[in-house]
Amino acid sequence: MARILIVDDEEKIRAILAYILEEVGHQVAEAANGLQALEQLDADGFDLVISDMRMDGMDGLELLAAIRERELGCPVVFITAYATLESAVEALRLGAADYLVKPFEEQSVALAIERALGVKRLLTENLRLKQQLTKTQSPGVFASEAMRKVQSLAQRVANSDATVLLQGESGTGKEVVARLVHHASPRARERFVAVNCAAIAPNLLEAELFGHEKGAFTGADKTRPGKFEFAAAGTLFLDEIGELPLEAQAKLLRTLQEKTVQRVGGNEEIAITCRLVCATNRDLAALVQQGRFREDLYYRLAVFPIQLPPLRQRREDIEPLVRHCVEKLAGSPPSADLLTPAALRLLQEYPWPGNVRELFNAVERAYILKGAGPFNSDDFLQLTPQQHAPVAVTDLFQLPPAGIDYEELQRAIVRQSLEMTGNNQSAAARLLRVSRARFRTLLGLLDGSPQPQPRTLHVRLRYGRPRED
Repeated sequence: MARILIVDDEEKIRAILAYILEEVGHQVAEAANGLQALEQLDADGFDLVISDMRMDGMDGLELLAAIRERELGCPVVFITAYATLESAVEALRLGAADYLVKPFEEQSVALAIERALGVKRLLTENLRLKQQLTKTQSPGVFASEAMRKVQSLAQRVANSDATVLLQGESGTGKEVVARLVHHASPRARERFVAVNCAAIAPNLLEAELFGHEKGAFTGADKTRPGKFEFAAAGTLFLDEIGELPLEAQAKLLRTLQEKTVQRVGGNEEIAITCRLVCATNRDLAALVQQGRFREDLYYRLAVFPIQLPPLRQRREDIEPLVRHCVEKLAGSPPSADLLTPAALRLLQEYPWPGNVRELFNAVERAYILKGAGPFNSDDFLQLTPQQHAPVAVTDLFQLPPAGIDYEELQRAIVRQSLEMTGNNQSAAARLLRVSRARFRTLLGLLDGSPQPQPRTLHVRLRYGRPRED
């Protein structure tokens, strides 16, 4: 049964409602006015509030507004002896779950409570999803100083209306930071509208951003507002802004200057109030020099630039990111030994050209195959793509670039393979792409055993994997 708070300045009404509710098994508490009710709501949660509308100090509508502002997730049913159409409409407009007129019947109270408890379930689920969304949109999964600076900059610019330009490689989390700016700003309750400029055909981009009038072009069978209008007082996030055609750049510049939009095929100037956040993985300054991006627009967008570092420059974030990914997939915190030392070293040495997005994909594949871990290096080796550019062996093993002793190079590679696989010789042989028998021959290098003209290992690696010529 539910916990219900009755708020009314008439003791007799509170007693009647309490009797009705306790008879069907509900737990009841009472308050004589809105201020007392808020104190009880803050001290102890309730599933439902039944409140009079007219009370001294704080009336029912003010109580409802306070409950909504504090996000208590508690529906309110109003009762009043002064029923008017205007008061009923106002109560429902502000979010009341139901509206009863004194004197009321026991059956009408029961029905109102049943409907309101259904609203309670919806409010609870909505709050849970909102908290989960806010958590996932915070770039709080990091250990590096570089990401602490990014988070600090995002939070400091959030309270202004300055245009933010997020720059960084694909997969570094630019949209995540854009959402952080939005949720940390006074616009957090408004819409966050994301548009990928590279995913929209150039001939449709202007209509998508600025809207169009009916008959503006073939297929425009009705007037349609653009994203600037749809974002209203919220945040408009333009991803891949470097892909905007020059024609659209000119119109965007005018929009930023005048704070108005003109729909395609229309003449009316429509005022806009949204905040703009842009992102790109391109060097906009270089595009300006090449004549592919307007210089005046560039300076309009780069009011507050934030550079996101690639994952290879913040390798200390890899382990917490892996844990975060597994927790999302498994629905519970992972074990302390989620990664073996060999697996962690492998992940930290990989260059991650796809950044965090590629890391999450690799972890998800490993999770599908093995569950919640612990993961070793084999769980990632067999799933890693091979198309990346070769890496010099001197980079991987930190050997001098000239005058390499190839026998010493082979020893270094064998030692490295054993370290990366936790001294698992079969796994090390697969890592080096040699047979088990060939690997036993290579092991002789470590104790100085004479070798029958051993073949050298190729000095170029694909994704850190030596291969045998």
